[in-house]
Formats: sequence, C-alpha cells, structure tokens
Amino acid sequence: MTVRDVRLHWPQAEKALAQGEEIVVTRDAKPVARLLPFIPATSRARPHFDPELHLRRLLRFWKNQPAQPSTDECLARDRSDRAG
Repeated sequence: MTVRDVRLHWPQAEKALAQGEEIVVTRDAKPVARLLPFIPATSRARPHFDPELHLRRLLRFWKNQPAQPSTDECLARDRSDRAG
C-alpha cells in the first residue's frame, strides 16, 4: 500500500492487520515502513519484594569487594569541596 492508500483505505488496512497480515507501506514504489499487527505482551506476575532475600543477594555480590564510601560521605566530601 502507498502512504496515500493507507490514509484513504484505513478500514481495509485495519481489517488486514486484525487478521494477522503485514502491510508494507511504499513511497515512490520503494518500501518505507512495515505495519505489523499488535501483539500484547504477556505480563508475568512480579514476585513480591523480600528485603531479607535482597540483602543476602547484595552481601553475596559484594563480599569480595573493598568497602566503598557511603553516599553520605561522598555528598559531604563534594559539598566541602564546593564550599572551600
């Protein structure tokens, strides 16, 4: 379909999409776009947040890492650099 055909004959294009067809939109006989039928994503139920499990994962991940300064320490250092 040309861009003009899509505009003028949208009900037919919409019907084709509803039936699972793909529409290639052309301009000057060259493909410029592809219209695909919408397939809604399947939603998976997210597990509830478990703070204890999260802490165990964090500790396991960071166990061999050197201690880093806390956010409060970084903010205090940045603020003292700007002030003085």
